[in-house]
Amino acid sequence: MSESGVSLSGWKNTSNQRLSKTFLFADFQTALDFVNRVGALAEEQGHHPDIHLAWGRVDVETWTHDAGCVSSKDLILAEGIDRLFFSR
Repeated sequence: MSESGVSLSGWKNTSNQRLSKTFLFADFQTALDFVNRVGALAEEQGHHPDIHLAWGRVDVETWTHDAGCVSSKDLILAEGIDRLFFSR
């Protein structure tokens, strides 16, 4: 997926309403650490996704609530989340 100069891989865009992606990990602690890093990024950006944590799995879903759809804020956040995942 690529819009506005942002390149995303593996994210699903449901009718331009929400972006979602599943991230897989070897164990619960690694997944939890990732969730905490995503939370810190979300605070920095002032844009907060829904995050679902399970053993070895993190599901992230984002959309701009005010707009009711995916905006550039979501694309930028998704790109940052990917960077966190691939830099671990």
